[in-house]
Amino acid sequence: MLAGKHVLIGITGGIAAYKSAMLVRLFVREGAEVKVLMTETAKRFITPLTMSTLSKNPVYADFFNPENGEWNSHVDLGLWADAYVIAPATANSIGKMAAGIADNLLLTTYLSAKCPVFIAPAMDMDMYRHPANTSNLETLKSYGNTIIDAESGELASGLDGKGRMAEPETIVNSLKSFFDARLLGQCVLVTAGPTYEKIDPVRYIGNHSSGKMGYAIAETMAQQGAEVLLVSGPTGLTVNHPNIRRVNVVSANEMYDECLKLFPLCNIAVMCAAVADFTPEQPLNEKIKQKSDLNLLLTKTQDIAATLGKMKGDRILAGFALETDNEMMNARAKMQDKNFDFIVLNSMNDAGAGFDTDTNRITIIDKDGSETAFVLKSKKEVAKDVVSHILKLNTLQQ
Repeated sequence: MLAGKHVLIGITGGIAAYKSAMLVRLFVREGAEVKVLMTETAKRFITPLTMSTLSKNPVYADFFNPENGEWNSHVDLGLWADAYVIAPATANSIGKMAAGIADNLLLTTYLSAKCPVFIAPAMDMDMYRHPANTSNLETLKSYGNTIIDAESGELASGLDGKGRMAEPETIVNSLKSFFDARLLGQCVLVTAGPTYEKIDPVRYIGNHSSGKMGYAIAETMAQQGAEVLLVSGPTGLTVNHPNIRRVNVVSANEMYDECLKLFPLCNIAVMCAAVADFTPEQPLNEKIKQKSDLNLLLTKTQDIAATLGKMKGDRILAGFALETDNEMMNARAKMQDKNFDFIVLNSMNDAGAGFDTDTNRITIIDKDGSETAFVLKSKKEVAKDVVSHILKLNTLQQ
């Protein structure tokens, strides 16, 4: 399951760097292609020659080769990788990653990487449990990184406690588990963002959806190996993953047409867009002049989710319900009406949830009636919860 994978290993300056030699060797033994990044301090604990010999690739430590000026592109390294493993990750580097500081090649590559990132902390027990470090680890989790927790045992200081870097076998097994659950060979349709319903050339009916939740789901699906068809309403967000094909639409009718065309190609669909329920009956081609009043006739848009629900067959179909009152009852009714396999409920009454935020608080409701509630999380973390639920359903149906 790791054969052919591109694995970046970042080594920061801690005594646990000696374990990175075995880590590289294990990944190579599994058939992965490995490239190593080292900080300047890491080179004092283990030599680049050792890591280059074991990885069968040059070691990257500087932005350029001072002898010939050859540039080591952090962007190219980030795009090359299927996974980025930072092991050991010192408290210093963890703090810098959490704060977005990029003062070496390892850190700039972290900030530009599009692949899943796995972080294996290693430090003394008091540093590990210090509130600043635990807060930084929580911040990195909220960004969508996977923390491979430190282990307890004898430390370099002579103390006994939690702070040892996870053993190389544990780290390799974490990546095996991740890639084993991937959606390789699956095609996923995701809708995201608002729709704009034209009133005249300069005005429209819309909503406050930013598209952040749908984009996070699309990226998480892509990281799991799926080919993602992202049908997006107007949004300022960008996506740069080779597994995502973005289809831009403006109106509900355009989104309807694209979804009907793409849905037959897919195994899974997640309806996350905030599609307008009504559209002007007769949009005008000239700007409406200022008047004392204006009567606007609206007509219902075509129901994308309900139409796909009638077509779904053995596909997995999920949707979102953003509610302001009678949340659970309305979400359950919507799930039944659209023939969803499950629905993700979020409420405008929850602080930090809903439109145009970076966080969300959801409850997943299954068609068998079961409910799973989650705490407030970043939308990247919420996307992981939603995709994890889809993976469970996908496994059951295979």
